[in-house]
Amino acid sequence: MIIWLIGLSGSGKTTLGTEMARQLRARHPNTVLLDGDTLRQVFSFDQGTAPYTVAGRRINAERIAALCEMLDRQGIHVVCCILSIFADMQRNNRTRFSRYFEIFMDAPMETLRRRDVKGLYAAADAGKVPNVVGIHIPFEPPSESDLVVDSSGDTPDIPSLAARALAQAGLDAAS
Repeated sequence: MIIWLIGLSGSGKTTLGTEMARQLRARHPNTVLLDGDTLRQVFSFDQGTAPYTVAGRRINAERIAALCEMLDRQGIHVVCCILSIFADMQRNNRTRFSRYFEIFMDAPMETLRRRDVKGLYAAADAGKVPNVVGIHIPFEPPSESDLVVDSSGDTPDIPSLAARALAQAGLDAAS
């Protein structure tokens, strides 16, 4: 199964995805966590700002989806935390993978700017970083997510939220 967490920077994708992978791995050791930021480091030969343009982001998203497909074909569960700005890819994921569960981490830009864990939004506002999704590149919230998590408030009980999400995906502790 591919669990695809979508959301803007700072929305909590990696936090929730990491806990989901931890819980899922306890029952299914054949579980891999893929995080967009980590994969950018793996593909570190993509330097400069070009990889962050819409075209560069498309290439990166295709790589990640292809990696997920390869793992899925080998019977490996994947928890993938990715910005995912391409609605057509989200639609295609539903038929591309053996099983697919999409989670949208929904937080308003005001909240994300206030959190700004990586300093990304402040850097974008200062003109130091171009091509930031939600600032320079539009972000369309996904329309068909299987689960929408309002991540605008204080930190929720992440282990409980992860367990509920896995149960909804059909991968609870008993499966």
